[in-house]
Amino acid sequence: MTSLDTAPVGVVYGVRLARTREFRYVGITTVGVGRRFRQHRAKARASVRTPFCDWLRKHDDADVVVEVLETVRTDLAALGEAEIVWIALARSAGHRLLNLSDGGLGPTGVMWTTEQREAARRRSLGRKGVSRPGSLNPFYGGRHSEEQRRRWSEQRRGTNAGPDNPNFGLFGEAHPSFGHVMSDESRRGLAEARTGPGNPNYGKTASAETRAKRSAAQKGRPKPASARSAHTRHHTNKGIASPSCRFCAEAAQIPSAIDSSTTREAHTDE
Repeated sequence: MTSLDTAPVGVVYGVRLARTREFRYVGITTVGVGRRFRQHRAKARASVRTPFCDWLRKHDDADVVVEVLETVRTDLAALGEAEIVWIALARSAGHRLLNLSDGGLGPTGVMWTTEQREAARRRSLGRKGVSRPGSLNPFYGGRHSEEQRRRWSEQRRGTNAGPDNPNFGLFGEAHPSFGHVMSDESRRGLAEARTGPGNPNYGKTASAETRAKRSAAQKGRPKPASARSAHTRHHTNKGIASPSCRFCAEAAQIPSAIDSSTTREAHTDE
């Protein structure tokens, strides 16, 4: 198999103005130059203060060109080395690069170890983040593509099922939600949000095929055999009378067994 038959690991790209051949930034990416440039734009809109972001804020997308300089098909280490070479070549040719480092893996040419990443994660626990609501958010008004949504769906499918669920096997006091009770205000808010048009099934009717599938899926599952059985389980056995239950209404109109026996004795004495 030749190198051309191997899937690319990433590319080295350069950013310049359309009217000149002078590159102002050289970088590497494993997700495609288009997506990587959108990430640069998002940082620029978020007012990130770096020389390259400051430069991007001065120019429109139509004025900027992102050009692939080299495609690397071996490994990430080779991709980082290629960036170092291209940055050195551009600077030696007089290009006024806005890069903050000489390139390589990581912002300073250093790849963090697993231990360093874990230490950084622990330091950030409990740290209050920066909230950018509404139009201040870099993604305000945006929408992820269907391809991206499908990719995330495939990546996350089954990740929280069974033992992979962080709450798997946790019951009672061991469960994070143990003892949590929603306030009446929150309950009302959920009810109003899911009533009428807010209900995802509002105005929808299941087809005959769907109803048949549901019926087949429910066969053999233990459940109350009838509405009468459900009334006995949830009302009679718990001493609860529901105004919407027809069996509770019927029970309220039927004399008790003691009253019936007393009535029979009274008729006998007569």
